[in-house]
Amino acid sequence: MTHRFDFLVLGSGIAGLSYALKVAECGTVGIITKKERAESNTNYAQGGVAAVMSQLDSFDLHVRDTLSAGVGLCHRDAVEILVREGPERLRELAQIGVEFTRNQAGELDLAREGGHSINRIVHSHDLTGREIERALVARVTSHPNIQVFENHIAIDLLTEHHAATKHVIDRTNIHCWGAYALNVHENAVHAFLANAVLLATGGLGHVYLHTTNPQIATGDGIAMAYRAGATIANMEFVQFHPTSLYDSGSPSFLISEAVRGYGGILKTQDGEEFMQKYDERKSLAPRDIVAYAIDTELKRRGEDFVLLDLRHLPADGIIEHFPHIYETCLNKFKLDITREPIPVVPAAHYACGGVLTDTNGRTSIHGLYASGEVSMTGVHGANRLASNSLLEGLVFSDRAARDARRFFREHPVAIPEIKDWDDSGTLNSEEWVLISHNRREIQQIMWDYVGIVRSNLRLERALRRMDLIRNEVETFYKKTKVTEGLIELRNLALCAMLIIKCAMKRRESRGLHVTTDYRERNDKEFLADTIVD
Repeated sequence: MTHRFDFLVLGSGIAGLSYALKVAECGTVGIITKKERAESNTNYAQGGVAAVMSQLDSFDLHVRDTLSAGVGLCHRDAVEILVREGPERLRELAQIGVEFTRNQAGELDLAREGGHSINRIVHSHDLTGREIERALVARVTSHPNIQVFENHIAIDLLTEHHAATKHVIDRTNIHCWGAYALNVHENAVHAFLANAVLLATGGLGHVYLHTTNPQIATGDGIAMAYRAGATIANMEFVQFHPTSLYDSGSPSFLISEAVRGYGGILKTQDGEEFMQKYDERKSLAPRDIVAYAIDTELKRRGEDFVLLDLRHLPADGIIEHFPHIYETCLNKFKLDITREPIPVVPAAHYACGGVLTDTNGRTSIHGLYASGEVSMTGVHGANRLASNSLLEGLVFSDRAARDARRFFREHPVAIPEIKDWDDSGTLNSEEWVLISHNRREIQQIMWDYVGIVRSNLRLERALRRMDLIRNEVETFYKKTKVTEGLIELRNLALCAMLIIKCAMKRRESRGLHVTTDYRERNDKEFLADTIVD
């Protein structure tokens, strides 16, 4: 079956939904989403959105904080756009019904998180992402020009490789005309065609054994874009959130950055504060520094977790500011955070690299845009500043939507006939244990060898093992009918390989990439993005 739209969106988080609403003003929109429409990394974002919304704050301060966190690799033009256009995008969210937390005077209650020099985090208690997703989903569901396809997983982007008539393949001049996607319930592959395609598929947290990401975060967009010929950048910079709840399952339960911003203090199990040894900002240092500090203390002491202590703070204030965290810890994990310190460990959280785009969301493939965590806009550099992620999705989806509308008006797309999906000769394999085993093996290798601290030996060992797994998975993929698990496994293996190869190219320590073989930052040779194409 073939579906035809003016615009196609892959993903249903803040980036995809906000883009869809804006391009729907001039055409039909199809949204493909792996699970239900509200299932996304956005939905799990607790902290909030960083933006200049106070007279005490300034664009220059927010820019400075972002550049500082990015350790020299942020693209300043992209950061300026993010910061200066952010407040208007937040006002648009309020206009569509997002209810942000306000103080008794009716003003926005601005919180503070690590790396920020001032309170500027706009939030909805400690469930900001869920509140934004709720409002966007409501608008999308009622829009006559938008159709949502739940429980569909994109397999590959449609380019010259998939045209029914033979095309000369020029890697410098590739066009995207849509995607193949598996309808999971019907077990059937459909073709979705469009004039412009937005990748908004989110992150790749499940490349790692421990992650705060939902199960859907398997790097699908990055893997599809790479296979199609798009340029990928900075995959070595994977942010580990320093404070996920220890032994809380998969995904790990996140203890928001805002808890430290509110006054929570990191301590070892014997009650010793330790962050002053690593940064003058102590527990309010940026995430890369805090995660490295915790990892170092755990290895030095041979312990499994450190403590985040709030007991010196008023209990009613903790409950008021963090009702979701308080209730979840109390009811699900039998932990009263007002009376007991919280055991925390780092977990894979956010990919700072991805599909390289310009400041209008355009990738190196004609007609293909990317926004949100799947993209590499240059905003985050070597380490993301807390709560800049939702803001990035909003700002660059708005810019991508404006550019895509112009592209739609000025460049009519003649989509060639696309080949039907052909799975003749493949088998319905019952060897599902191979998928689960390979997935676990990928995650374990990445956790052990390509985590917070790396080395040449670890990366080389990871590369050899991942190369073997990738070949096994690809062979299995070619002879087997596609399933959701197999599609995700293929993408995880490719994303893991891209992370490893980028990490091996960067022979220095910077931001989220720390290696014992090159302990110092090297601006002379490595003050540049790591490009893979």
